Order: sequence, then C-alpha cells, then structure tokens
Amino acid sequence: MGTLDYVEVPAASVERQKNFYSDAFGWEFKSYGDDYAAHEHGPCQFALNGTGEHQGKAALPVVRVEDIGAAHAAVKAAGGTITVDIFAFPGGRRFHFADPEGLQMAVYQPG
Repeated sequence: MGTLDYVEVPAASVERQKNFYSDAFGWEFKSYGDDYAAHEHGPCQFALNGTGEHQGKAALPVVRVEDIGAAHAAVKAAGGTITVDIFAFPGGRRFHFADPEGLQMAVYQPG
C-alpha cells in the first residue's frame, strides 16, 4: 500500500519560499543544493523544487511505496499514464504519472 507523505511545489526562488514558510509556519528546511529544500518533519513532508527538472506548474503529491517496480506496473494496469519513467534521485527512485483525469502525481521508493 502506498502512503501520501510528500508534496513538492515549484519555486522560482527556493530561498524566498523557505523564508516564507519558515516565517509563516515555523518550518525548518534541509537544503539539497541551492535549488531544492525539504521540510522533513511531520506526517507529510513539503519540498520546494527550483531545479526546473521534473518540475510541474502545480503542487506534486508524492506517494511512498516499498516496491517501485510493482507500483509502476500497478499504475499502468489501473489506467494511469507514465509521464516520467523511473529515475534515481538523492532520496531513492521515483516516477511521475497522470491519473485517468490528468492529475499529475509521483511515486517514490526511499533508498
């Protein structure tokens, strides 16, 4: 079973957005370079993506799974469209998909 535990949003200025969310909600961010940062506390993590890579124009809900290959197959079998195939990133591996109504989401396996 997958768990929704991560939301990634695009950010033109990661530093400006970090300051806003820190001031507004007291969130602390871990930086992964200059263009990516994540608030990794709480039941749902929140990330700022300023890389321009694998970045949409809206919030990207991300589902954590134990087996990325099985999840990839299940998304396709259920009628989802893979929009970005499985790739490695510093936190593990992930892929992006669109559900039957076009909502963009992602799936990741930590590691």
